[in-house]
Amino acid sequence: MWRVFAGNAMVLVAAAAAIAFSRVTIHASIRLSELAVVVTGLVVMLVVDLLLLRHSLGPLRRLARLMSEVDPQRPGRRAENLEHAGTEVNVVAEAFNGMLDRLETERRASTRRALGAQEEERRWVARELHDEVGQTLTAVALKAGRAARQGGAQAETMSEIAASLQQSLIEVRRMARRLRPEALDDLGLVNAMITMCRRIGDHGALQVDTDFATDLPKLSAETDLVIYRVAQEALTNARRHAQASTVTVTLACEADRVVLSVGDDGRGFDEPVGESNGLAGMRERALMIGAQFDVRSRPGQGAEIRLSIPLAEDCRCPPR
Repeated sequence: MWRVFAGNAMVLVAAAAAIAFSRVTIHASIRLSELAVVVTGLVVMLVVDLLLLRHSLGPLRRLARLMSEVDPQRPGRRAENLEHAGTEVNVVAEAFNGMLDRLETERRASTRRALGAQEEERRWVARELHDEVGQTLTAVALKAGRAARQGGAQAETMSEIAASLQQSLIEVRRMARRLRPEALDDLGLVNAMITMCRRIGDHGALQVDTDFATDLPKLSAETDLVIYRVAQEALTNARRHAQASTVTVTLACEADRVVLSVGDDGRGFDEPVGESNGLAGMRERALMIGAQFDVRSRPGQGAEIRLSIPLAEDCRCPPR
């Protein structure tokens, strides 16, 4: 308010001084030359006032532009470097930054709660599949196999039933492992990633090349699970949607961060990247641990999923 008032006051004072010290006279019936002088003076006053107002309100325009450019999918950007801004604009910028802090904190917390509940449900379903359904299929398969060995008219049929049940049992166990990776709890992140990549590569439709660092620092269980799930979803996309023949999975330690990269030689897609094919879920998981998630792709040139997890000061990668 005071900046705008000061600008207008400067214009009015300058105009009053110009009138007071000028030799221009205006008759009761104004002449054309005198009217031209008045109009010219008015135009000059308006132009100067406009320039001063534009300068005074510039920081507010920059703040409004920054507000419109903030992307919820890429947190961390704040209103800074508002040069020549007044007190009111700085107060608005501080309030906006505080609102972003609260929104990002609440979003991470709500995402953590939602994904935690999802993982608990997956763990429960996996346990039920493995213990209840798996045991039932095993028992029925053993009975069918025993009946087939006893001979009789239905021996061949029972043998086929036993083989089908064994195949169904393998599928049930595969589904249980996908729902809750036991190797992640028992063997650690790197060994669980190796097991997953080998299992996907054994299907034959996709060659999976891996390069995992052996000097990874100790990460939290939550971070391990996010890395595993992002890699799992990226490999699933490459196998089902990308029509890729080779996928390269790397897990590296780069000074102050751990970087997961999953790149394929598939058909790729146009950017900007949509939120289909599990990308939204991967992005949400990355936001939950404060990681940076990027997708790079071009039609016919494959795609790369990159997850960058910052490390704390006391948990840095060893120097190479």
